[in-house]
Amino acid sequence: MTMASPNPGFTPWSDRLRRSAIILIATALGLAASVVFGGLTLPQAGMIFLAIAGAALVPWNLHQSVPANDDMIGARPAETPVVQALVGGMPDAAVLLDRAGRVLHFNVAASQLAPALRKNELALFALRSPEIIAALRDAIATRQPQRASYVDRVPIDRWMELIVTPLSLPTAFGGSEYCILMTFHDQTPLRRVEEMRADFVANASHELRTPLAALSGFIDTLQGPARDDAKARERFLGIMHAQATRMARLIDDLLSLSRVELSAHVRPEKMVDVVPLVRQVVDGLEPLASERQVAIEVELPDAPVNVAGDSEELLRLLENLIENGLKYGASGGRVVVTLSEPAPGDAAGEVRLAVRDFGPGIAPEHLPRLTERFYRVDVGDSRAQGGTGLGLSLVKHILNRHRGRLLIESVPGQGATFTACFPAAKAAEKPSAGEKVAAKE
Repeated sequence: MTMASPNPGFTPWSDRLRRSAIILIATALGLAASVVFGGLTLPQAGMIFLAIAGAALVPWNLHQSVPANDDMIGARPAETPVVQALVGGMPDAAVLLDRAGRVLHFNVAASQLAPALRKNELALFALRSPEIIAALRDAIATRQPQRASYVDRVPIDRWMELIVTPLSLPTAFGGSEYCILMTFHDQTPLRRVEEMRADFVANASHELRTPLAALSGFIDTLQGPARDDAKARERFLGIMHAQATRMARLIDDLLSLSRVELSAHVRPEKMVDVVPLVRQVVDGLEPLASERQVAIEVELPDAPVNVAGDSEELLRLLENLIENGLKYGASGGRVVVTLSEPAPGDAAGEVRLAVRDFGPGIAPEHLPRLTERFYRVDVGDSRAQGGTGLGLSLVKHILNRHRGRLLIESVPGQGATFTACFPAAKAAEKPSAGEKVAAKE
């Protein structure tokens, strides 16, 4: 049988009697001396002795009756582990401040949003946005909830909503402690959806107007003057098919661009081997290369080249870059695709995928604008090649999401080189040999 633990405020009888006996003996000797030498009467001495004896035999030890737990005595309510756990468990970024604006607690999401946050330091040192500062000062001055919206530009644009909520936490003795809770809500997905809708409507209406007008004109012609003209009907149907194909490709590119922009603030974390992706895209573009009479030369390392990325988006990037070289550099007769890893020991290096053509090249004044939506060096030639004007813009946005960059080098008459640069995977992120075997199985 398990014995119940003794009451922490109760002193065992043996210890209590031992101390009480010592106290009573010392008291009796003192009172006796007072009666003999100090003029104290015997009844008075007896009453004093009885009072001291009663106090000595009290079974409770008062100095142990209250636990000396810092969480219950003397601790501020806002600094208790319970409050810290509540702030740490919030799904959104959250920071708890005292009445002066100093940081008491913050969770992991808040530390990622503002790495400069430090406990017991003023939050304004880490949160320097004017909207945040104004909302926090208003909440401290008025003790009323405040809302603010702002744009976080680093490392990428994110639209945030801040809610500042004054709180009054009850203390152990009936009072209250005033503090401030700041919560940050990421509005980027909603904002990007709104922008995607607006951009899609604007871009689609602009770019689809020409092929739709052509289709409508040819349909009217086939229903009217060319109704019985077999030769004209055959020619017009071919043009209509080309225009419909162009519209389908344009819509596909617009949707792809919108999807990439929607998730631009979320960096891919899955490790992807780029080597098989390059081979897959090159094999898929062989018919186009044969049609244009262009040879594709591939220079790939023997070992896997891993980057943190989205395989579908990387395929789209490779398709656009290599197809761009086949179409606009066809006069050069060949396109060279090169994949290279950073040098050993270069922790800050980049994985580089270069696509070089030997065509007419690009004039320097066009280079800064090549990644703009619908920008074309030669509008007529681009449309004749089946281009939508969105390929390089899509490449740029995919690289932005992957925290990479696009380099464009060209000399008129000597071709052009488009290089996609990706951050190299850290050693800890690269899959081990066992993981590679398991993945193949």
